[in-house]
Parts: sequence; C-alpha cells; structure tokens
Amino acid sequence: MSALNQLKHLLWRIQSSQPSLTSYSPRSLAAFALTAFVILILIGHWVLSGPRGWFNGHGYDRPITVEERLQYSEWIYQGMVRDRIKFVNDLGGVNSVNPWPSGSGWRAEYTLWDFFLPSFECPHMTERIGKMGDGGKWVCGMDIIGRKPSPVLYSFGVSTDSSFEAAVLERFPGAQVYGYDYSVNSFGPQIVDSRELQGRAHFHKWAIGPKDQHGPDYDPSFQVYTVETLMRLNGHSFIDILKVDIEGSEFEVLAGICQHYLAQGKPLPFGQLQVEIHAWDSKQSFADFLAWWELLERAGLRAFRTEPNLVYVNLMGAKPNLAEYSFINIRGHHEIVSPR
Repeated sequence: MSALNQLKHLLWRIQSSQPSLTSYSPRSLAAFALTAFVILILIGHWVLSGPRGWFNGHGYDRPITVEERLQYSEWIYQGMVRDRIKFVNDLGGVNSVNPWPSGSGWRAEYTLWDFFLPSFECPHMTERIGKMGDGGKWVCGMDIIGRKPSPVLYSFGVSTDSSFEAAVLERFPGAQVYGYDYSVNSFGPQIVDSRELQGRAHFHKWAIGPKDQHGPDYDPSFQVYTVETLMRLNGHSFIDILKVDIEGSEFEVLAGICQHYLAQGKPLPFGQLQVEIHAWDSKQSFADFLAWWELLERAGLRAFRTEPNLVYVNLMGAKPNLAEYSFINIRGHHEIVSPR
C-alpha cells in the first residue's frame, strides 16, 4: 500500500471510530497535522534523493539524456576498474599474473580478457557492421553518425577483406573511407568490385606509426605516417570511426597517439575505435598489457563491446589471444557523447 493510501486509510479509521474530528482537542489535531506534514516531507525527500528523475530505486520516471547515460556508464565502468585491481591483487600483484594460465583451481579460471571487460554502455543503438565471422565490427550510434553529410572512416590495416568499410559506404551515401596498409595494394573485393563504392574509398600503400618516417630518406616500400599527419593531408579535423587491424602493431601505434594528445591536453581526434588486439607476443607481460590499456583509459577510451577471434584456435589450436574491442571516446565534443 502506498504512503498516500495509508494516510487515506488512517483518516478513514479515525472518522469511522469517532463521531467527528471535532471531538479531538485542538492540541491533538495540531499534532496530527504536524505528523502528516512530516510524513509528506519524508516521502518527498525519499523520491528526490536519487539521481535527477530517479523514482523508487527501480528506474527513471522519464527518458534520460545521453549525458545521464554516460555518467551512469562511467560509474559502472569505474566499478569494473576497482574489481580489476582487486583481482590483480588477489593473484599476487601485477607481476604475478599469468595472462594465459594453465592447471586447475581459481588461479587458472580466467584469461587475459577477463581483466578488461567492456563495461561501458553505448548511449545509442549498437550494431555489428560487416560480414559475420572475422571482419565485422561493433559500432555505436550508426544512426547518429549517419545524420552527418559526410561521415569519415579511417581504416588502418586493410588486408584482403573490406566488408566493414563497404558496409559503412553502403549505409551512408556521403561517407568517405581512407584506407592504409603497406602489405597490400588495394582495398578488398567488396570495394574494388563496386564502381559506386570506389569513388568514395581512398587507399594508400602506407603504414601507420607513432612518428612520421616517410619521404626519400626512408624505405619507399615502408612509408610511415602518423594519424595527425594523415588528417592534415586529407583536410580532416575529426574521424568518426577509426578501425585498427595491424597485426600486433596496435600497441605501439595507439600508445603513440594517446601519448601525443594527452601531452597536448587535447581529446583524441576520433569518436570511436574498433581494434583487433593481437596479444600473441610471448615477450609481452601482463604488466605491459595493463599499462597499455590504462593509457587508453586515461586518454578517454572506454570499451563497450568485445568478441573473441578464434580463427587461430580453430586452425592450429592456438591460445585465444585475439580479440575485437570497440571503444567510445568519452572526451571532446562529438555526436556520440554530445549530441547537438
């Protein structure tokens, strides 16, 4: 029974048990009125003491804003970070964690990926774009990005599959895709075989790196560009989607990007990041990986979706050390976090 109904029931009982309220003394009536007033004040405080719009501890009593969703997601995400720290400490500290343990018991009941959960929530619709299996990516807010007249996708690492890039071009008639991969000569057949998509896809046989190493003084087959230089050459100030699949070089490249913009006190120049992480280097310790991940977090990146890539597990029984992660950049002012 609600507090209001309880109050009505109390009044009814008083009226039924007495000839009238006038039989009470003025002092008793004043005490009753004061008690009722205090109860109403307490009920109001209880309802309004939660987050703005929060009702009864079970949900919002109105549609919540993107900013509120982001605030709540960050609160949840930081809880995951605290759980990560506790789990690492339970295992004996950073230098004692084996990212791929074997044996039995609770000390072997995890993998590297269990420390890095995608606990942040995309404040918009989330879709998987591209072909099923290896090649597709999870994207936040395709409907939001699609409202822009000319969305921009940068693709570092093209290989022989361009289903993701082609799907973006097909969805958004004004989109432009810029691909960079020194190991191949063009986009994959999904774009090369489409005359309509070719006109909005721009490929360069270049590598991406933490510092510029291009020009006549460098190997002509391995010209390296930073993301900042590429954006300047293309006349861009912002990248809507950054896809990175560069076979293990993502650690150095993304660290370089994050360090550069953190040092300048600027937000990262992209709205979200889709990256395949190749944790197959036997020389990379858990401490190394953790430091790299925490650098991404300091730069404003929050993982909102992941899926394992088990191709090499199927082919050769390798460890499950490949994983696709999708991140939102919560810094800066772009459509995903600061809709206009």
